[in-house]
Amino acid sequence: MKTRLRPADLAREHGISTQAVRNYEQDGFLPPAARTPSGYRIYTERHATALRAFLALVPAYGHATAGGIMHAVNEDDLGRALTLVDRGHEQLLRDRETLNTVRKAIGPLTAGPAGEPAATGWSIGELAHHLGVTAATVRAWERAGILVPARNRATGHRVFQPSDIRDAELAHLLRRGGYPLAHIATVVAQVRTAGGTESLAEALETWQDRLTARGLAMLDAAGRLSEYLRA
Repeated sequence: MKTRLRPADLAREHGISTQAVRNYEQDGFLPPAARTPSGYRIYTERHATALRAFLALVPAYGHATAGGIMHAVNEDDLGRALTLVDRGHEQLLRDRETLNTVRKAIGPLTAGPAGEPAATGWSIGELAHHLGVTAATVRAWERAGILVPARNRATGHRVFQPSDIRDAELAHLLRRGGYPLAHIATVVAQVRTAGGTESLAEALETWQDRLTARGLAMLDAAGRLSEYLRA
């Protein structure tokens, strides 16, 4: 006979509320529970194993994907579940590649631009000349979201400040490395969000730690999910 468990038994193991356990069942993350004649839920070790799997999947893949994986498993659609797992690993690999790309690219930039712009900033022609590219190339980078220069209010001309030059130099390095514009835009956005190459360099270790934590969470989640599949 299967061991009967109460919602409180499942909740206590993870330090969550009994209502959270009921919600997870209602949302389809746990298999449906049987009921007593008086309407109380009857959980078993299978439900406990499912809850362990779901809660392990959340830090590894996010709440939405974790829920999708559990839905697929509970609906006997193992192919869909494994596809979601594979996509999570693909995203982690892309994030690692982006991190490595930024690390390699910011090295030559930490010393700053070779020439400082005037107080009024550089024109598109001056920036293009500095980089050895055409003005059309600079405009293409702007259209891709890589560069976001301000405009002179009187003339409407682009004005490139030191941070814009840094972004342009980074884009130039990555473009020479064969990276597509969409990928470059993502990398430059990371630099811009961090507040510059020096701030980004300090943030890289935190970024690496987060990727490592996610990778370890995926390993733990794989074990918990495998245990649930066997159950």
